[in-house]
Amino acid sequence: MHFAPRLLVEALAVAGTLGCLFFYGLALAGLASFLQSRRRASELARPADEYLPPVSILKPLKGVDPEIWESFCSHAEQDYPEFELIFGVSDANDPARDLVQRLKEKYPVRTIKLVVADRILGANVKVSTLAQMVREARYDVLLVNDSDIRVAADYLRQATAPLRDPQVGLVTCLYRGVAAGTLGSKLEALGIATDFAPGVLSARLLEGGLRFGLGSTLAFRRRELEAIGGFEAILDYLADDYELGRRIAATGKRVELAAATVATFLPAYTLGEFWRHQLRWWRTIRDARRWGYAGLLFTFGTPWAVLTVAAARGAAWAWVLFAATVAARLVSGLGTAVWALEDRGVAGNFLLLPLRDFITPVVWAAGLFGHRIHWRGDDFILKAGKLTRLLP
Repeated sequence: MHFAPRLLVEALAVAGTLGCLFFYGLALAGLASFLQSRRRASELARPADEYLPPVSILKPLKGVDPEIWESFCSHAEQDYPEFELIFGVSDANDPARDLVQRLKEKYPVRTIKLVVADRILGANVKVSTLAQMVREARYDVLLVNDSDIRVAADYLRQATAPLRDPQVGLVTCLYRGVAAGTLGSKLEALGIATDFAPGVLSARLLEGGLRFGLGSTLAFRRRELEAIGGFEAILDYLADDYELGRRIAATGKRVELAAATVATFLPAYTLGEFWRHQLRWWRTIRDARRWGYAGLLFTFGTPWAVLTVAAARGAAWAWVLFAATVAARLVSGLGTAVWALEDRGVAGNFLLLPLRDFITPVVWAAGLFGHRIHWRGDDFILKAGKLTRLLP
């Protein structure tokens, strides 16, 4: 009988490891599906018959993010016939305002506007700003992305192409993190490439399409926004990108992944800042997709495989399972980073993957508890996906 606890741990560890192997296989299948759809979109592209609707790009700002000037310029230099850039700040003294003015001076032929959205309509100030910015947008097709996103010259062509199909309600896209020099920043970028992106691709395959959006790109028609009640309907939600995609999908329209991938430039996180950011991220996922959050327990392959070897007391079969799990983890993570995200920087940080793999389940466990989060200088209580601001 004294062997029963060890055997139970061993059985649980093996089940967890096998679940992770299934996930890695699903992620690889999801990667193959995405690459195939991207290749098909490229083959079907006909320059003479491209879908090129006028676009209003909405970029809510707060402060100055890393590499933000170059990111702004990449949007102004789009190879696209007609678009406007609308920036929004909630504070008239926001330092990003000066950069918008500088952008106007550098690109005088572009339509570039700045909206001071000084009314706080809800707990999520970003969405509050968007609700006031959209009133200034001239065009039917709207595209929202984060302030630190840098894009290629054909980004708008790629992001709007799926909207040719009237059944497509929203287009989003994958992104890669460009790390600063700190350990926290490198761990963050590694997680985006080898955990987050494979999770998105596996969800796309498993659920027969996406049911959410990513803040890197949200392209949609004005009527889709109006059908879900406008930005006002998600004023108090932290995961506004997720909610926008979920609600548009609930109307019966599809959410598509664009062929394009974009870059986000990460701050020089200290380890403490990295921990707080990750904890906010995990609590956001917990509240947005509760069953999905539970399922993430079966994506921590390396820790499960190590536990299997320990519980099996180094049995040969356990080492075989360990090797297979680590190999699958490397192939799915590196494959997604290189082939889907075109992330050339991930190789330099790949030796940090074991550290990332053992930190992640700890943050996941911490994310199960508590409702307090810190976001852009303010503290909130997060419950059922909604924010309540804590007074100083």
